[in-house]
Amino acid sequence: MTLKLRAELSTDALAIEQLTIAAFENAPHTNGAEHFIVNALRRAGELSVSLVAQDEGELVGHVALSPVSISNGATGWYGLGPISVLPGHQGRRIGSQLMESTLSELRRLGAGGCVVLGEPAYYGRFGFTATPHLVLPGVPPEYFQAISLGGAWPVGNVTYHEAFNATE
Repeated sequence: MTLKLRAELSTDALAIEQLTIAAFENAPHTNGAEHFIVNALRRAGELSVSLVAQDEGELVGHVALSPVSISNGATGWYGLGPISVLPGHQGRRIGSQLMESTLSELRRLGAGGCVVLGEPAYYGRFGFTATPHLVLPGVPPEYFQAISLGGAWPVGNVTYHEAFNATE
């Protein structure tokens, strides 16, 4: 495996859609809308970071970052997700490499931090933790995690871009 991580190109959109569908096809806790979310973020110009993992010309992984709003007015915070790896390529550290690159990119951007809704054991490996400072209403608090990249933790409710409500 010769993995190359790079920024999304405009010609990658269909391949990203297909790999996202495949990655979430049998995943627990999904409504199957992840590919709609990525496409809606792209159309809205809110896909702040979009990285792909490429193995011998095939896209095998993708991660998206978009700005989030925090009710106390804090700025510079992003939401991670979705992150996708083709089922046949999972377990090869592709997701981990995408995560590490994403966190590096956030630091380069001078981001205040990042939130994610996901499995605590997985995201905890990268420094994410559930915190009472940040709340995503309607979800179990242990699954909504954040990482601060410097400065004080904001306090408030987090709102993702409306693209996260996309259904087509």
